[in-house]
Amino acid sequence: MNGRFDGIAARIALASLAVGIVVLVVLALGVVVVGGRTFADLMAAHGESVDATEQMFRDSVVVVLIAAAIVAIVLAAAVSMAVGRRLARPLREIGAAARRIAAGDYASRVPRTGPEEITSLADSFNQMAEAIEAQERMRREFIANAAHELRTPLTNIQGYLEALRDDVVRAEPAAFDSLLEEAQRLVRLSRSLDTLAEGDAAGPAALVDVDVAASVRAAVELAQPSVLAAGLSLAVDVPASLPARADPDGLAQVLSNLLQNAIRYTPAGGAVTVRASARPDDVLVAVVNTGPGIPAEDLPHVFERFYRVEKSRDASRGGAGIGLAIAKQIVEAAGGRVGAESGAGSTRFWFTLPGR
Repeated sequence: MNGRFDGIAARIALASLAVGIVVLVVLALGVVVVGGRTFADLMAAHGESVDATEQMFRDSVVVVLIAAAIVAIVLAAAVSMAVGRRLARPLREIGAAARRIAAGDYASRVPRTGPEEITSLADSFNQMAEAIEAQERMRREFIANAAHELRTPLTNIQGYLEALRDDVVRAEPAAFDSLLEEAQRLVRLSRSLDTLAEGDAAGPAALVDVDVAASVRAAVELAQPSVLAAGLSLAVDVPASLPARADPDGLAQVLSNLLQNAIRYTPAGGAVTVRASARPDDVLVAVVNTGPGIPAEDLPHVFERFYRVEKSRDASRGGAGIGLAIAKQIVEAAGGRVGAESGAGSTRFWFTLPGR
């Protein structure tokens, strides 16, 4: 058994025993001093001598009191130790589970046993363990996906360079264009990772008054070439002015990421619509696109880093699965929320910003 928790049990038992002993001492003093004097007065009133009275008191009261005190102390010690061990057992289990988690067993949990305070501690510990397990899962997925994203363009670059060295591929502009495309993909990925790292390390965003309507129109104008190239239609439904509080650069990036995501996953001939409106406490912006939609089981994960609904299609179109994670990070740093809905042939990504 762990000495630390045994110590807790022993201290609880000693404290309970000390209280019992104090009670017994007070009771004994009351019986011996006050009761003895009263007994002597009563016996003297009936003609008994002082010596006979004292002997009778010792034989009838003191001996019984001492025996009762010994039995009470033994029982109190046993009960106190049992209570102490019962309280210490769940603490010992929590300590053992904490050591297992520290050793890498992130699925370790503790049972809800003991008094209310102990079960509350167990609930808090289990919630912490679940959060750590989820973070560890995301960390492993992040590392694996980041390695995959880096490996693909690096492998392509390596293959092209080896082919050029061995004269398998001629040094023509097309070959250099392919190399440049892969290098640019690496640059985009590194910039996205920098953005995520900076967002993790940064404090609350510096918010200023912005016109969301103007920001939406500017983002839509920048996205027009991509929309035309993809054969899509793009509609905007925003009021003339829509004041809110936000980081202007962050807002522009969120709108760009959501628009590019919608364009990437909308089939040719489809439509993308951007809507924005004021609500009592905030401003709501939504980007809606037509298409096959997102499966219900994937919706809760679309804002996770590197998460892909359709890995092969996303990779072929150049996405790294970071844009939505960056959008979520920026919006939440500004005090807003993000969400996604999909069904009936359309997908809707939305976010809110604090109103002005």
